[in-house]
Amino acid sequence: MEKDILTRFGVSMPEELIKQFDQYINDQGYTNRSEAIRDLVRKVLLEPGRLNSEQLVAGTIVLVYDHHVTNLPLDLMELQHEYHQHIISNMHVHLNHEQCLEIIAVRGVLSELRELKNKIQVQKGVLYAELSVTFVDDHRHGHDSDSGHTHNDAHHGHAHSHLHHHE
Repeated sequence: MEKDILTRFGVSMPEELIKQFDQYINDQGYTNRSEAIRDLVRKVLLEPGRLNSEQLVAGTIVLVYDHHVTNLPLDLMELQHEYHQHIISNMHVHLNHEQCLEIIAVRGVLSELRELKNKIQVQKGVLYAELSVTFVDDHRHGHDSDSGHTHNDAHHGHAHSHLHHHE
């Protein structure tokens, strides 16, 4: 793997802000300010206004819903079948007698993943739905119906950045 060329630059900030930042990076387990600043910059670059809606991305849709609402579990399953080409995996957790948490790992064109999240969010009984984008594939642009993801390939591309953007 090719090593990135590093560029040094100076940053000025008020003393109280740097104290708070140093406490933050210590709490997060960073060994230096540069690592923390790099991660913060990567996070900003994944903000919604910066991403092309036709960009190939990967991430998660997290939802909480009341499974007692009539037909909701079946409706959610049908939606997932409708978007099956974008769903990598999911996990279902029973939070209590009424509520379930579902985490859906997704990959595909951002606009289509937003569409799926929106269709989930408007279902009666869905209390929370959020799409988090954690990876942007800079090598592929445009619409690809199967998202370029096959399970027979010897090579699987994996993200180097593990930062998250929430919608």
